[in-house]
Amino acid sequence: MVTWKELGLSDHKKMLQDALKGGYAVPGYNFNNMEQLQAILTGCVKSQSPVILQVSKGAREYANGTLLRYMAEGGVKLANELAASLGLKPVPISLHLDHGEDLAICKACIDNGFSSVMIDRSHDPMDKNIEETKKVVDYAHQYGVQVEGELGILAGKEDDVEAEKTTYTRPEDVERFARGTGVDSLAIAIGTSHGAYKFKPGQKAELRLDILQEVRKRLPELPIVLHGASSVLTQYVDMINKYGGKMENAIGVPEDQLRKAASMGVSKINIDSDGRLVVTAIIRKTFAEKPAEFDPRKYLGPAREELVKMIMDKNKAVLGSEGRA
Repeated sequence: MVTWKELGLSDHKKMLQDALKGGYAVPGYNFNNMEQLQAILTGCVKSQSPVILQVSKGAREYANGTLLRYMAEGGVKLANELAASLGLKPVPISLHLDHGEDLAICKACIDNGFSSVMIDRSHDPMDKNIEETKKVVDYAHQYGVQVEGELGILAGKEDDVEAEKTTYTRPEDVERFARGTGVDSLAIAIGTSHGAYKFKPGQKAELRLDILQEVRKRLPELPIVLHGASSVLTQYVDMINKYGGKMENAIGVPEDQLRKAASMGVSKINIDSDGRLVVTAIIRKTFAEKPAEFDPRKYLGPAREELVKMIMDKNKAVLGSEGRA
């Protein structure tokens, strides 16, 4: 077993509590390969933002759990060296399991140095959700690892997480859930969704901030998390379509809605699809303009650089986490 402290990771709990007090959200950026990891860390060091590196079940299976441990450790060293070379502060970095389905996968991640895990039993009845979430909390807290639970169901599909429609979080349930589980943060459903098709054409793209407000009243000290919060940036969707893609009617969460949510006590905002869109858009553009290119560095490199720009912009304009390191 290796602990998150041995990997050089930061205190996940302090990161979220600082965000709650400061009125901003820590970014939870999902990654699937080395280039995404480099871009996330570079963008957050340069913008001096704390960052949560997120790994889904699918990404963990793709990369291998053992390799992820060393990628995280190497990532921390990379970030610290970059900060020192630029005369900047080191940034807090956490490693988080996104949408863990049971105790077994959460335990495996905890034993491999993750500083935080999510147990998602939101599809279960309330009593079962509480029971299964508490099992993870009881194990994780022995090692100072934080646990995120979920109430409510997000529509859409991303990796192995899929639901046809949103079931909004019921504010009247949150106190019972928090008390019964002992979770350190709570993911709620207020209108965000997984994937790149979050709203239909003609539908008002709006979050249920009234639900968030009521949840905050009931749980003023517990950090709240938003999943499925990519904005599905138009410039990258357009680029994908221009160079042979087919992403019609892809609509995300308006950035002003996310900034408002961060100011209302959402302490962590998850972003996955936007990162995928950036990488795919630049790769498609490169292939179209340079059809003879076959060196992965020549198309993954530009994608990485563009992703750095997007991350820095998100931290500044959307999450409010710029300069919070």
